[in-house]
Amino acid sequence: MATRRELDGERFRVRPAAPKSRAGPRPERFVSQVLKEVSKAGAKAFGQRAGRPASTFGRGRVAAGMAGGSRLGAQARRVVTKARFVVLRKAGANSVSTHLRYIERDGVTRDGQRGQAYGPDTDTADVQAFEERGRGDRHQFRFIVSAEDAVGLEDLRGFTRQLMQRMAVDLETPLDWVAVDHWDTDNPHTHIVLNGRTANKEDLVIAPDYMAHGMRMRACEIATEWLGLRTETEIRHSLQREIGQQRLTGLDRALLSQAVADAVDLTGRPEDRQRQNLLRARLQRLEALALVERIDANRWRLAPDMARTLTAMGERDDALDIVRRALKGQQRECVVDGASTAPVVGRIAGKGLADELHDRGYLVVDGIDGRAHYLTLPAGADLSALPVNGIVEAKPPGRGRTVDRTIAAIAQEGIYKTADHLTRLEQEADRDPQATVDVHVRRLEALRRSGVVARVAEGIWQVPPDLALKAQQHEAQKGTGPTVELRSHLPVDQQVRAIGATWLDRQLIGEGHGLAAQGFGAQVREAMRGRADFLVEQGLAERRGQRMVFSRNLLSTLRDRELTVAGKSLQNQTGLIYLPLRDGGRASGVYLRSIQLASGRFAMLDDGMGFRLVPWRPVIEQRLGQHIAAVVRGQSVTWQFGRQLGMSV
Repeated sequence: MATRRELDGERFRVRPAAPKSRAGPRPERFVSQVLKEVSKAGAKAFGQRAGRPASTFGRGRVAAGMAGGSRLGAQARRVVTKARFVVLRKAGANSVSTHLRYIERDGVTRDGQRGQAYGPDTDTADVQAFEERGRGDRHQFRFIVSAEDAVGLEDLRGFTRQLMQRMAVDLETPLDWVAVDHWDTDNPHTHIVLNGRTANKEDLVIAPDYMAHGMRMRACEIATEWLGLRTETEIRHSLQREIGQQRLTGLDRALLSQAVADAVDLTGRPEDRQRQNLLRARLQRLEALALVERIDANRWRLAPDMARTLTAMGERDDALDIVRRALKGQQRECVVDGASTAPVVGRIAGKGLADELHDRGYLVVDGIDGRAHYLTLPAGADLSALPVNGIVEAKPPGRGRTVDRTIAAIAQEGIYKTADHLTRLEQEADRDPQATVDVHVRRLEALRRSGVVARVAEGIWQVPPDLALKAQQHEAQKGTGPTVELRSHLPVDQQVRAIGATWLDRQLIGEGHGLAAQGFGAQVREAMRGRADFLVEQGLAERRGQRMVFSRNLLSTLRDRELTVAGKSLQNQTGLIYLPLRDGGRASGVYLRSIQLASGRFAMLDDGMGFRLVPWRPVIEQRLGQHIAAVVRGQSVTWQFGRQLGMSV
């Protein structure tokens, strides 16, 4: 029988200890969550008396509280500023050059010309020298300054220079910056890029309050000095324009700040009658949009998601305006981002930045389905690689691919063999079996680099039993935007008589599947008829009644013809000997450059005896000037880096 001492020793005793770490990401602190939501609502300067700002670190702390002073009231000119703090190490090696190149893009000046960067004392700033000066900086600042009356200011450069001069005084250091004015939108604005070091080569740390509040107040001061105070008539007209807008407005923000438990009480006061009338008119408009509900004559209940809905409506209207401008009067049904769940194929009618501060791009695609699509691209997408009028295919994020399902169906006991796939396609009388297999091998190469599949030997792959699911999860993790692939850099009219395997040839082989009878689909059908006539002239096709019969391996034949012409041209330019690469052959050498052909993009490899042209892939671009090797089967390529065959991608 247990003794009492033994029983006491078995009693449960709570012994508090420090919390232990758990697997997975750490939960976000409650304070951090609150600050993030406050930031989304719009940062405000706040502090104690005498204008002391809330910031406790960084330059401009005092100026943030004093900017504007008592001179700026409701009649001051309004300016919107957006600020981004960029850690260069995380942003990537090409982040600065890409941003500078894009803010200097074509069509942003008043007369539609290319933008020109300027600085404190020059109208033609050297952006390469500016980038070089900031190469060792830890961080960089990027601002957008948009005055409500920017058209009236006229001299945006003078306005920006005066703003940066006052900022230099507030921050107590000379500033190294360049700026570009943009006049290509309804609201002219200025992009400012500021390097992240002081004159003493120290890190430039700007107080958060100054970035959120002080800079904007300085800009408002200057605009008010230049144009004078807003008159009562200007203020009234500005608010009246907001009444009917389908976006989040200043009147909506006033309603949200005035609401108590999602309810707004507009019981009239004589001194606020004009303001109350404007708010009532706005509430009536919101009631028609089902975003508010009337309680009685003076009270309304706001929908919990009113701000988010109005913001989304404004973004949609902006997107539709962009689509209409890109199509230049052509009539199309418009599909805004997220409304299409199927892949989008078509020509690029327009491109730009949906979020200019964060370099997030968009495309307007005139689809073969007869509709126009507005697509927001993943952050960091290279717009320069997507030429206007080029042909692209955009696939929704996280969508399963047919090619993945085909690989999984052909694999036996977890092994996919290209020889088995090729045999099956030949039995099914596929028009170009090798080209079809090449598409699947390229997909396997991409999945191998991500660790989803493994290559056992040339033409043999080990795939998991749930390949389609894992591939879909991999695609979903890559980004929030669609996956965009350039199918041809040539417009369709230039593909009609091009020497090479064009996108039009693939449409002919597929018999124009998915082409609409109107819009861009109709244009492609017309171009296909011209391309068919050209192939007949070249002896690569013949008409048999209403059918077109193409020569065997049409795409390979066209590609080889173009490579022969391009190789001889490069041979004359460089003095190197062009060495054709046979299917299944191996090429190695120093990667010299890439060339864009109708058949696609090709890498030029110099092995010391001559050069070969190998289908290009994005993974090799960082290896420019290095020795690499490749094994080619049709359009599929297995790349190997270095001189050891074991290191491959």
